[in-house]
Amino acid sequence: MPNRISTIPISSPRAKDVHPSMRRARPMLDPAGVKNMKQLIDLRWVAVIGQVAAISITQWVFRIPLPLELMLGILSSLIGLNMLSLFRWYTLPSASNRELLAGFLIDVGALTALLYFSGGATNPFVFLYPLQLALAAMLLDSRSTWVLVGITSICFAALTRFYVPLQLPEGGVERLFELHIIGMWICFVLDAVLLVVFMSRINRNLRERDARLADMRQHAAEEDHIVRMGLLASGAAHELGTPLATLSVTLHDWRNMPQFKNDPELQQELGELQHELERCKTIVSGILMSSGEARGGSIAVVNASEFVSDLVREWSGSRNSKALKYTRMAGEDCHIVSDSALKQIICNVLDNAAEVSPDWVKLTAEHADGMFTLTVRDRGPGFAQDILDNIGKPYQSTKGKPGGGLGLFLVMNVVRKFGGQVTAENDAEGGAVVTLQIPMESLSMEAEDVGHIWV
Repeated sequence: MPNRISTIPISSPRAKDVHPSMRRARPMLDPAGVKNMKQLIDLRWVAVIGQVAAISITQWVFRIPLPLELMLGILSSLIGLNMLSLFRWYTLPSASNRELLAGFLIDVGALTALLYFSGGATNPFVFLYPLQLALAAMLLDSRSTWVLVGITSICFAALTRFYVPLQLPEGGVERLFELHIIGMWICFVLDAVLLVVFMSRINRNLRERDARLADMRQHAAEEDHIVRMGLLASGAAHELGTPLATLSVTLHDWRNMPQFKNDPELQQELGELQHELERCKTIVSGILMSSGEARGGSIAVVNASEFVSDLVREWSGSRNSKALKYTRMAGEDCHIVSDSALKQIICNVLDNAAEVSPDWVKLTAEHADGMFTLTVRDRGPGFAQDILDNIGKPYQSTKGKPGGGLGLFLVMNVVRKFGGQVTAENDAEGGAVVTLQIPMESLSMEAEDVGHIWV
């Protein structure tokens, strides 16, 4: 079994209209408003059940007659509103402050109407108003909260003058104070329990929102870092063009000089230098093309198996390496966009694996459940624990080079653009395992879009 796994899951973007390498991550919708609205819906259910119980006990236990038709009509309206709310708020991505305020006003209005028909301000359940205000102070902005404070104050004051008096049974006057104390105790317990329950839920929603915002700030900082790196890379690539061209001409002249031409060993070394130089020129050209200083051909759509096979062939040829063992793609074949950014990050992972395990690197590709999965294994020493703990952060390297440790950071961020995830772990049998999982929808493109976007 692996020692420890470090995973960075990313929400999947839509894969239409824009080429994956140019697609920015979708803005995250804040669901805290909808969660808070759901808390109000749950509170309304509790209120309806509690009010039905209170009406039943008052009517049939204490023998105090109430206008049942009117009061049950109000409760039926709340039940209907909750049923509509379940359909609306459990499907929408967000809820505004105005909509939350409207929900509070409806609840305050229903409570006021019920109190009007059951003794007005003499009813001990009038102290349910502070429960509404406490929750509003947590969920609404300051202005809306004060609006609700003013409205509830007016309602309380009105109930002291306008209400339907309770018709107490014979002997009920003597028990009025006792009944009022019992009602106040029930109201107190109800307020305390509901405050603890719903405040805890609301605080949990707010903590989740803060965690999402912190994650978004972290992603924004990483993207800003990548932008600065891209500017530096494009500038360096532009400056390297001339010296690389000069080196190419010089090496060509050296190979034709008599003292080098007649020495097979030097000819072989010069050939290797020329090969590496051409590789450097290809890398520089790719950077310039990505930054817009050069334009290539149109985007090609290929089979996923063909994409991986070509990548393996190019990587093995450019590195003069026979260490790579490729297991042909498992699962159903499919069409994907041949994306240069995806090729680059896969080659980056292969380079890191080949550096620590020059004799054996294994690449496995799979298409299943709508995910394109690439797994790279090596027989090196594996990841250090501190690297696993900080996977995906820049400048986390075991090579001790200044400015090193950006490879996996770039891999993480490119895969994030595709809506996928990267997993790094140590194999129990030795070596490291890096897995890239990308949704197929982010690698596909409609046929009519192909040829209209350039890289």
